[in-house]
Amino acid sequence: MLLSTNAIVLSKLKYRDYDLIIKCYTQKEGIVSYLLKGVLKSKKGSKTAYYQLLTQLQLITDFKPSRSLQYIKEVKVNHLYSSLHTNVLKSAIVMFLAEVLSSSLQEEEQNDTLFNYLEATLQWLDAHNKFANFHLLFLLNLTKHLGFYPDISKIDAPYFNLEDGKFQHEKQNKYSVSGKNLTLLKQLLGTTFDDLETITINAKQRHSFLSLILVYFELHLGSFKKPKSLQIFNEVFR
Repeated sequence: MLLSTNAIVLSKLKYRDYDLIIKCYTQKEGIVSYLLKGVLKSKKGSKTAYYQLLTQLQLITDFKPSRSLQYIKEVKVNHLYSSLHTNVLKSAIVMFLAEVLSSSLQEEEQNDTLFNYLEATLQWLDAHNKFANFHLLFLLNLTKHLGFYPDISKIDAPYFNLEDGKFQHEKQNKYSVSGKNLTLLKQLLGTTFDDLETITINAKQRHSFLSLILVYFELHLGSFKKPKSLQIFNEVFR
């Protein structure tokens, strides 16, 4: 059947000489992989620009649920980024977040709330010049859509247990967080992307808190793997 859907590119893989396999998070069907035949041939080379990481697309596809690789009949860019793929720092964020999303998003079902969150936040990043802490709030808010957003009912407690996702009054185990990371977590839980720049974080804190969030993802998502691009990402944001 012909299916029209918005989509966000999560990964791409060269297949044979001229083909690409791309994985997208789609609005209508969740995670879908597509085989693009001959897209790397020179006369079609310009089409590869459509499939840069986290590009927002509008697709018409020949969709068959039983098929592991779908086929795209028509494609156009749904939102043209002005800086996401040209700004070196933003490109590093894109590469890192695409890898995190590719590992985190598994469901093959419609989730409009999550899709709208991804669309809106990526457009925010594209449009703003102060974004050094964007990825921290992006990942923290993403947990809301993945089912393990921190329980803030006891937010004044002196520990946060990564394993339980709760604030607690006593240290329970090695996953109990306190100190600067706890303070930063509480700050981020109470802020928006527009107010992010009011939170001052140095590079060391940023790295430490990012490590904490990635452990949180690993504890709550069985399939999650620490991103290979993490080291490069941390080098860029020193």
